[in-house]
Amino acid sequence: MIDLSRSSYRKMKQNLWWAAGYNLISVPLAAGVLAPIGFVLPMSVGAILMSASTVVVALNAQLLRRLDLRPDVSTRSLTT
Repeated sequence: MIDLSRSSYRKMKQNLWWAAGYNLISVPLAAGVLAPIGFVLPMSVGAILMSASTVVVALNAQLLRRLDLRPDVSTRSLTT
């Protein structure tokens, strides 16, 4: 149970950093920060990027399924 909690917390931090980094870059682009130099992010591209970000976070969370929670495995890892 402790291994699952630690792994879940680690995944939450990874997903938070991914989402924060994505928003840090894409929100200003969507707001038109680079419009004065001629770069405007089309709404369709913004929608695709937002969907891709959601998919990346969901796939990263699915990696928790690889966690081996058998008691003999976690006990061995704690004793060594």
